[in-house]
Amino acid sequence: MSEQQRFCHHHLLLSPFLLAFLSFSLFLAAAAEIHHQNPPPAITRFQQYLQISSAHPTPDYTSAINFLTSFSNSIPSLQSQILYFTPEKDKPLLLLTWPGSDPTLPSILLNSHLDSVPADPSKWVHPPFSAYHSSDGKIFARGAQDDKCIGIQYLEAIKRLIEEKNFSPLRTVHISFVPDEEIGGFDGMAKFVKSDEFKALNLGFVLDEGQASPGDEYRVFYADRQPWHIVIKAVGMPGHGSRMFDNSAMENLMKSVEVITKFRDAEFDKVKAGLAANSEVTSANPVFLKAGIPSPTGFVMNVQPSEAEAGFDLRLPPTADPDAVRRRIAEEWAPSWRNMSFEITEKGPLRDHKGRPLLTPTNDSNSWWSVFKQAVTSAGGKLAKPEILPSTTDARFMRQLGIPTIGFSPMRNTPILLHDHNEFLKDSVYLEGIKVYESVIKSLSSFADSS
Repeated sequence: MSEQQRFCHHHLLLSPFLLAFLSFSLFLAAAAEIHHQNPPPAITRFQQYLQISSAHPTPDYTSAINFLTSFSNSIPSLQSQILYFTPEKDKPLLLLTWPGSDPTLPSILLNSHLDSVPADPSKWVHPPFSAYHSSDGKIFARGAQDDKCIGIQYLEAIKRLIEEKNFSPLRTVHISFVPDEEIGGFDGMAKFVKSDEFKALNLGFVLDEGQASPGDEYRVFYADRQPWHIVIKAVGMPGHGSRMFDNSAMENLMKSVEVITKFRDAEFDKVKAGLAANSEVTSANPVFLKAGIPSPTGFVMNVQPSEAEAGFDLRLPPTADPDAVRRRIAEEWAPSWRNMSFEITEKGPLRDHKGRPLLTPTNDSNSWWSVFKQAVTSAGGKLAKPEILPSTTDARFMRQLGIPTIGFSPMRNTPILLHDHNEFLKDSVYLEGIKVYESVIKSLSSFADSS
């Protein structure tokens, strides 16, 4: 047989396999297109929720509550109530309940928030409230990651457990959709935890929001950093721009800025050296400077002002000593002997009601943690090393009461896009998250002993 004949014979033998491979590839492509054109109901409901604009400053809470109530009414056994904690009754809180067979056991709370941060449509490739579903599976919308995904995933998971698995919980499960988390939660979760309705829940464990993970492991959070907003004010004698004298307002303020910058650099050096994670140190970032005498063309340049101010955003981990930080501010950053004063706005506590650091143990001392971790593993997932969340969530209000609370959003292999332009979540990641919550909710609500 000639070389040419052997070549043709070889390729004729392979051709059925090539045809089969090509046929299978075309089948997968066609299936993906069908999935995109006719998405499963869970994806459609996710899109419908995202299409409701609940962004500040004018969140449409009414439409969001109506949508969620309608969906929850289609799920057997779920009970619903709408709570208000403001006189205007313009900030509703939706509380759903799935009764357990033993109401004497502490219950489970699955929390998410209704609101989202604003979105500038001119900076997005698709309108931020269109929930556009791209051909590669990305669902673009404000709130796709933060955090409308988890709220609707809770309900989808419970729906499957009831309708497909015929599962009934031992412990009662509550699902809360709260307002105003993105602006501090002070008219939402902060007031809810002080209410009689909250006390009646008899909570044993809470799941709240987390963040996406760019890697293959799910991120999980046992604490938040707490924000302190500090405004430092310096006063001094005014004077001509040509004069040099001590203790002018600007000189005193700049000295403080230098001291704070050195502190910031020292904390940041720990992160860059790998000695601590970004969320494990105290950050101090300047956010505004205010000084000078305005003029029609800008500022009067030949007058030294008598007052100057600077604002700083501090984020404190639960391991920080709040009293030591206050002393540092009073003695080093804004000492009165340098004609300086300061104002601290503490946006959240660093200690719980018993004076303990505001964190949830993620070891064998916390039996809830063990059950949660095993449930994620059973769903085919793996947890990364537990972290302190760099920012702040409503979880702090439950932790302050001593209730074990974990931040968790099952989004892996996903870029972190909360508050960013073009926020999206892939449909496959969203559907995988529902399966994870099925396992987690089933395990937590079946847990008999939390002593």
